[in-house]
Amino acid sequence: MAAPLYTTQSGRLWHAGRILVATVGLPARGKTYLAHAIMRYIAWLGVKCKVFNLASVRREMTGEMRGKLDGHLGAGSNDPRAAVLRAEVQEEAERQIEAFFEGGGQVAIYDASNSNSKSREEIRQRFMLLQVQIMFIECMCDDQAMVNRNIRFIYQFSPDYAGWVWEDVQRNFEARILQNELCYEPIENATFPHIQLLNFGERIVVNNNAGYLQNRLVFFLMNVHNRERKIYFARAGEALIEHSYKADAELSSLGLDYANALATFVSNLHEHTLDMTEEKAHISQRHTVSWLHGVKKQSLEHEEKEEKRGLEVWCSTRKRSVLTAEPFRKLGYKVLEHTRLAEMNPGVVDGLSQAEILHRFPGSVEQREKDPYSFRFPRAESYHDLAIRLEPIIFELERTRDDMLIIGQSSVLRCLIAYLQGNKPSQIPFIQVREGDLVEIQPQPFGVSSRVFSFWDPKKKRVERDIEFATRTAFAMAREESSGKDVDIDQVLKDVKEFALRSGPAA
Repeated sequence: MAAPLYTTQSGRLWHAGRILVATVGLPARGKTYLAHAIMRYIAWLGVKCKVFNLASVRREMTGEMRGKLDGHLGAGSNDPRAAVLRAEVQEEAERQIEAFFEGGGQVAIYDASNSNSKSREEIRQRFMLLQVQIMFIECMCDDQAMVNRNIRFIYQFSPDYAGWVWEDVQRNFEARILQNELCYEPIENATFPHIQLLNFGERIVVNNNAGYLQNRLVFFLMNVHNRERKIYFARAGEALIEHSYKADAELSSLGLDYANALATFVSNLHEHTLDMTEEKAHISQRHTVSWLHGVKKQSLEHEEKEEKRGLEVWCSTRKRSVLTAEPFRKLGYKVLEHTRLAEMNPGVVDGLSQAEILHRFPGSVEQREKDPYSFRFPRAESYHDLAIRLEPIIFELERTRDDMLIIGQSSVLRCLIAYLQGNKPSQIPFIQVREGDLVEIQPQPFGVSSRVFSFWDPKKKRVERDIEFATRTAFAMAREESSGKDVDIDQVLKDVKEFALRSGPAA
């Protein structure tokens, strides 16, 4: 599969045309989750993309629907008011899609039921006049456990059910599904481009799809799932020779200490995920990237505990990354090495100081500030090059159903975090991944949630290392001068450390 060869400031690929992706399916079939997964991928390619959720448009027009959801907008409702309101909401959503294309957008995702042949044909006729290519994706599901899980997702994250009792939500959805089934018409014997997904990837049927982005989208859909999982990111430990790509050095003593601390923390975190509280974890940051306004996760009482997930650890084949993952092997976790997870190749500036780089390339600072995503030194890689290299990793990441920990250099982690959060390519160089932090990202139906755990203090550890080195050196010299008189160096070292840490950096 070809990688993206270029990006544009407008977010349009000149050879791909404008595309409308419209979802089809009954309630609780994973349409919204799928729509935002597609948006993440298309946006990561550098294409201007947006999801138009019919329920969000309805909330913008009518406000919250508490007490009015039962059959109010269902396609099978006999209430004439529902038909009028449904038509008004659909018209407003499609008007917004038209405005998006007129404003330079390239891929619009229409997240709605589109449950009968007539409505799908009206969409086709309307947007074909605008020279927009239309592709339908039908989400089908005969797995009741998956339907129940989707209902739980919606209850936890949709503003429509804020303040509802779980039992009422179940009854409401059962009624909505039965109502929509009365007039639902699956896609059958159609010649227009469409994709049918059974149980979110268990089976996929592709019909008459052609085009660059459409084919990339098909390949993407062959790898996605909507299982709950968490993805962790951590930097590799400190190497004996820092800032040298060619050296490929092993871990320093501090790097080994970091690797052991990372394995211990992640192992404890993963083993206690289901009952872990904020107080037990050292959370330094917490963020939610939501595609809906006003979304706040609701806790679910009497929630059934899901099947315990495994944990895979991914690292590059570089020594510092492999050795950082080594403690996980000893703990019995599955560790996979990927050459594509190696850090960016610095090219001719490898090992040079900042002053040496400025001397050899006097205009490099201005060029990098102008376009940090695409800038590269001779024989080096840019973030754009790295993103192309990481695309197979993206598909493998989507395919994996267990929890994952990815260990790598900050440049690699920035690209992968940007993909999951839906960041633009131009934002990738500015994502912060600090040493000693563990980033946790959990994909959700209406966005992603993330937490940052600070489990290891690099400044404190370096102070301790420097104190120990200086103290041992001083005592070795003193011992030599005092004709080998024995001194309890370990006790003195402990006392010096405690004094220095109490006194602060000045000590």
